[in-house]
Amino acid sequence: MDNLITQLINLFAAVILMLAFAMLSQRRILTLIHLFTLQGLTVVASTVAVAYVTHQHHLYYSAALTLALKCFLIPYLLHRLINRLNVRWDIETLINIPTIMLIGIVLVVFSFNLALPIAKLSASIARGTLGIAIACFLLSFMMMITRAKAVPQVIGFLSMENALFFAATSATYGMPMVVELGIALDVLVGVLILGVFMFQIREQFDSLDISHLEKLKED
Repeated sequence: MDNLITQLINLFAAVILMLAFAMLSQRRILTLIHLFTLQGLTVVASTVAVAYVTHQHHLYYSAALTLALKCFLIPYLLHRLINRLNVRWDIETLINIPTIMLIGIVLVVFSFNLALPIAKLSASIARGTLGIAIACFLLSFMMMITRAKAVPQVIGFLSMENALFFAATSATYGMPMVVELGIALDVLVGVLILGVFMFQIREQFDSLDISHLEKLKED
């Protein structure tokens, strides 16, 4: 049974990685939100699987918190945000998509090589997925730095937090509950602040392209 759960966790890890690549190449903001929601659901499922096989009951609370925050509340806020801003597409990337995907593959190879000696020190049943967690973090960071619009950058930041949570579950069976609550609150507050920030950009420049912020620096 434990072997079956371990294989299931590896499957969830592969799905999370595929979703990270899908988000990296996605240009439609609405679809990007849906992919982020699916990634959150997969992280929740993986956390529940780890909790079941290891009897780490605090992971059930972590999964419930992630489900409420990443799969319901934040997607709802993002949907309201793009409706208010009337944005659906993000066609601008600083690098073309094929090049981004090639760099993403290189990052995955680098992540697996980086995680290999670390995973050997871990006693977690999910230690084999640590490389995927690091790869997802780097892919999400890359999505942030290659997008010209503010909304996809916010989603990239949230996806990075997903990857960090998955890495913590993979390597150490999660963080203390008080730490997770603090991070969840910080993420929620961060989304609200970034939402206000995007409204201000739109009001000042009639666009969400962050390159317009250079005008403020020049002024």
